[in-house]
Amino acid sequence: MTRAESAEPTMPPMRRDPADPFPWYRAMRAAGPVRYRPEHDSWHAFGYADVQRVLSEHATFSSQASLGGPPTGGPGGPGGPGGPGGPGGREGRTPLQASLIGTDPPRHRQLRALVSQAFTPRAIANLAPRIEAVVGELLDRVAESGRMDVIEDLAYPLPVIVIAQLLGIPPEERDRFKAWSDAVVTGASAGVGAAPAVTAGQAHAEMAGYFGGLIARRRAQPEDDLISGLIAARIDGEGLSTAELLGFCVLLLIAGNETTTNLIGNAVLCFDESPPALAAVRADPALLPGALEEVLRFRSPVQSMFRTVARDATLGGQELRAGQRVLAWIGSANRDGEVFRDPDRFDPQRTPNRHIAFGSGVHFCLGAPLARLEARIALTALLARTSGLRRAGDGPLPVVESGIVYGVRHLPVVFDPAPDGGPPRS
Repeated sequence: MTRAESAEPTMPPMRRDPADPFPWYRAMRAAGPVRYRPEHDSWHAFGYADVQRVLSEHATFSSQASLGGPPTGGPGGPGGPGGPGGPGGREGRTPLQASLIGTDPPRHRQLRALVSQAFTPRAIANLAPRIEAVVGELLDRVAESGRMDVIEDLAYPLPVIVIAQLLGIPPEERDRFKAWSDAVVTGASAGVGAAPAVTAGQAHAEMAGYFGGLIARRRAQPEDDLISGLIAARIDGEGLSTAELLGFCVLLLIAGNETTTNLIGNAVLCFDESPPALAAVRADPALLPGALEEVLRFRSPVQSMFRTVARDATLGGQELRAGQRVLAWIGSANRDGEVFRDPDRFDPQRTPNRHIAFGSGVHFCLGAPLARLEARIALTALLARTSGLRRAGDGPLPVVESGIVYGVRHLPVVFDPAPDGGPPRS
């Protein structure tokens, strides 16, 4: 049977709105949980069970060849992570393709074990005092004005400063970091601060040059930072190659930056739209960790992930052929009514909350504890030091134009200082 004669369910002609993709997700799930896109010879999974299977069943749905993105015009565009716009494209492996996110077991297990030696839970927990200090400094700058841009003033600088410290990089490089990260997830950056606009290809090349030089310096003269720890890590006498070290640096920069920035921004949006939820968390700060889990479900910072079919398989009742691409829509899975009761309602006390915002299986996000820690500290301080926090204006917000990540580029808010001035600052 030819492809034209097959019964592959093609995608209904409905456009995904980056600002509000959730109606599109509902329509896709209703039309069929697994849909085919002929122009890319790719499949799209929308239901929770199918998305979780794609993310976790690595022997069938491989990460090894899945960072090239669709041939043209898919989520993230042709300049998506490791895509044709980046160095290597189809011809070679980019830093991301050599990282944890672009490998399968058994090499993935070896890489993760090596990285975990330096990126331990204890090491993450030890960052808390520094994160608290950075958050306090950032909020001090806007406290008297009664207004701020949550993204520009808090959610963007915080993770970049933390990642720079982890890697042993001066924090003044953060504008370049942000420009690179933006370019990789959207295809091009608009420029950040003093950093000029760059394409995805330029970002890959500049990151490779920057981190390659840094790795060489740390090999020659180790310091007390994550890169030096990764260089020293060994399993059975084997360490990480330069390409793998480079891949982890790039992955940490992009995943750590985008996930935390959008988690904080999306949390403020959720609270703004749900005053009762905000009031409940203000009254009982112990509810905040659970509320952040609901933000991860309700407005997942990562909306989709690619995989490649490693062997013929059946998914959602459809026959997939080896070599075809599969896009797992995490943002849709986390709104699946088969798993979550009243899925389009933000409920900070939702229990259980089986979201898969950080993935599933062996590729579960290694940086999830850091993202949760940064968001919890940032939101705790923001809510403690303000009252009457609300959006400034009611017009549409500029969104991140990407099918991969979900968030806004700016989020202006106004507030009143907390009556007691917030917690004491050291």
